[in-house]
Amino acid sequence: MERTLEQDQTEVQPGDFSPLASNPEASLAAGSVTPQGGASCPSCAASQAAAPASSPTPVYVIGHIEPRFPSLSLEKEAWQVIKREPGTAGDTNHQAMQKLMADPNNAYIVRQLCWVLFVQGIETYILMPRYQTDYQLLVSAYRSEPKPGDLELVIGFLGPNASPSVCNGLTVPIVAFDNIYPFDRESVLESINPKGKTKDEKFRAAAAEMFDRIIYQSDNSGASPKDRALNYLAVRYSRIYEIAAQEFARNASFTSIEVRSSPLSGTRRIVDVIFSFVSRETDVVFKYFVRVDVTEEFPFLVSPMSPFYDR
Repeated sequence: MERTLEQDQTEVQPGDFSPLASNPEASLAAGSVTPQGGASCPSCAASQAAAPASSPTPVYVIGHIEPRFPSLSLEKEAWQVIKREPGTAGDTNHQAMQKLMADPNNAYIVRQLCWVLFVQGIETYILMPRYQTDYQLLVSAYRSEPKPGDLELVIGFLGPNASPSVCNGLTVPIVAFDNIYPFDRESVLESINPKGKTKDEKFRAAAAEMFDRIIYQSDNSGASPKDRALNYLAVRYSRIYEIAAQEFARNASFTSIEVRSSPLSGTRRIVDVIFSFVSRETDVVFKYFVRVDVTEEFPFLVSPMSPFYDR
C-alpha cells in the first residue's frame, strides 16, 4: 500500500518508553517527545506512549473505527477545507470527510484527528500508528458510505489510558497499531468455500451463527489470549465454519466455545480452542478443537481442526 501522508519514518518499538519514563501520560498530553530528526511531534508522543515499557500486550481486535475532532478549531478547519473543495456539494458528511482525508494536502488534519475503535458500539480504544506513515491505514479504513456490517481488524500493542486532552476527555486505552484490515461481515461469509460441497443457505446460516458468536461476545476486547485466538480464527480460518455447517446438517446445535491453555505450551503461549455441539435427537456432545499460538503480535495456527476428547 502506498503511504503518502507523512514523510517521517520513525518507528515506535513496543518497549520504547525512554522519552516518557517519568510520566508517559503527561508527555502524551504535552506532545514533548522528539522523534528521530529532531522535530517535535505530538502524535509521535502519543504513539510512543501507546507501547508499554515491558512485556507489551498484543492486541488483535475487531471493531469499527470512527474519527473525532479533538478540538473545535480543528473541526472548523476541516469544514472550511471541505467548503473550498470542488464537487462536495450535496455530499453526506461521511462522503465529504472521505474526500478530505484522501487528499495528501490535508494530512495535517488527518494526523490531528482522534481515531476511536468501537467494539460492539462501545468506545474501547484510541488508535495511533507505530509508524507515522501509517495514518494512511486509518484513511483507507474510513468508508464514505458506511454499512452496519462494516468492521476493521486492528493489530498492534496495548498502551496506557489516554490523557483527557487527547480526545475530548475520552480516557480509554491507546493501541499502537501495525496494521488495519477493513472488511465486512457479508464479504467474510461469501469468502467461505466448503470443501467438496455446494454453498447453500443452510451453510451460510451456520457460518453466520458461528461468526456472530465469536465476534459479538460481550467481553471480546482483543487483548487476552482467548480473545486474540478467537478473532484470529474468525477471520483467518474458514474450517470452523465448515464444521459448524457439518454439525448443523447432522441436526446438532452449536453450544459453546472454550479456550484452554494447551499442554504444548512451554516457552510459547499456545491455546486450544474447543467448539462444542450437541445432537438435538440424542443429546450426544461432539467436540472439535484447534490450536493457536498467541505468543506474539500475530497469532497463527499450530494444528488444524480435529475431534476433541475429554480426558
